[in-house]
Amino acid sequence: MAVFPFSAIVGQDDMKRALTAVAIDPTIGGVLIFGDRGTGKSTAVRALAASLPPIDAYEGCRYNCNPADPAEAGACADRGRAGKKSRQTVPVVDLPLGVTEDRVVGALDLERALATGEKVFEPGLLAKAHRGFLYIDEVNLLEDHIVDILLDVAASGVNVVEREGLSVRHPARFVIVGSGNPEEGELRPQLLDRFGLAVDVKTPDNLADRVEILKRRDAYERDRDGFVDAWKKDGERNRRRIVAARKLLPDVDVPEDILSLVAHIGMTLGTDGARGELTLMRTARAFAALEGRQCVTQADVQSAAPLALTHRLRRDPLDETGSGVRVARALQSVFEADAAA
Repeated sequence: MAVFPFSAIVGQDDMKRALTAVAIDPTIGGVLIFGDRGTGKSTAVRALAASLPPIDAYEGCRYNCNPADPAEAGACADRGRAGKKSRQTVPVVDLPLGVTEDRVVGALDLERALATGEKVFEPGLLAKAHRGFLYIDEVNLLEDHIVDILLDVAASGVNVVEREGLSVRHPARFVIVGSGNPEEGELRPQLLDRFGLAVDVKTPDNLADRVEILKRRDAYERDRDGFVDAWKKDGERNRRRIVAARKLLPDVDVPEDILSLVAHIGMTLGTDGARGELTLMRTARAFAALEGRQCVTQADVQSAAPLALTHRLRRDPLDETGSGVRVARALQSVFEADAAA
C-alpha cells in the first residue's frame, strides 16, 4: 500500500525533526510523542520508515538479520534455512495494548513442541522490529513491566530469553516510538527519562495549515499512488539527506566548548544523571550531520535541547510554567553567561 509521504506532512516540525534525528543516530533512543488525537503521529512514523533506504535481509529470516554484519550470523538460528538476500522496507511493528510478555520477547512454540516433542523458539515482536521501529500507541496505558522490558532491550540491542528449557539470544536493535494523550495518564518519571526525545504535538491553530491538511489528505485518499508520485522528488531529497548524514555522523566533532555548554545546561536545569546531556549531545551531532557540517554549533544545541530535556525535568510546585518554558529560560541564561564570559 502507498504510504503517506513524510515530506507531505504539514507542520509538526518538532515531531519530524525528532524522528529524523533517531533515524540518523538510533543511539539517541526512542521518541515519545504526546498530543491530540489525529495529529499524524502514527502516520509520521510509517512515513519516515517508508522514506528510508531499504535494508538487506535474508528471505525467510525471522530475525531480520543483517547479512553484512558478522556479529549477527551466530545469533540467527534461521541462517541455514534462510533464502537469498533481498531488499526490504524498514519494518514498523505495532505493539498492541494488553500484549503479553511472551508475545513481546518470544517463547516456546507450544504447537510444535506438542506435535513433535521438539523445543523450538517462536520469535516475538522484538525480533520483527529489529533494524526498524517499534510503535506503541497509548504507551502511557501500557503495563509498566512491559515498558521496562522494551526499554532495556532497546538500550542493549539484544533480546535474551531463558525459560521453559530454552536459552535464546538474538539481536534486537530498534527505535521505540511511543505516542499517547497525557489526559489519559502519564508515564512514570523513571520511564520518561529512558526515552531519548519527547515532543508535544497539537492540532494546528493556523487556518492555512488546516486547509492544506485537508487538501493533501483528500488528494491522498482519492489517488494514493498519484499523490505519492507527486511527492517522490521531495521524498528522495529527504532520503539522500539522511543517508549522507549517517555517513558523515562518525566524523562530526563536538568541540570542548560545546561539551561545556551541554553540561552547563544540564546543571542549570538540575537534570538527574548524565543521560539527558548525552542525548542532547548526540541529537545536536545528528542535526549537524543533517546539515552537512562536521562540527556541532551552539545553534544545534539550542535546537536539540527542548527535544532532549523537556521531559526530564523534575516537577517544581513553585513554578507554574511548563517544562518548555523552563528549558528556554535555562538556554537563555547559559548563553548570556557564556557571552559575558
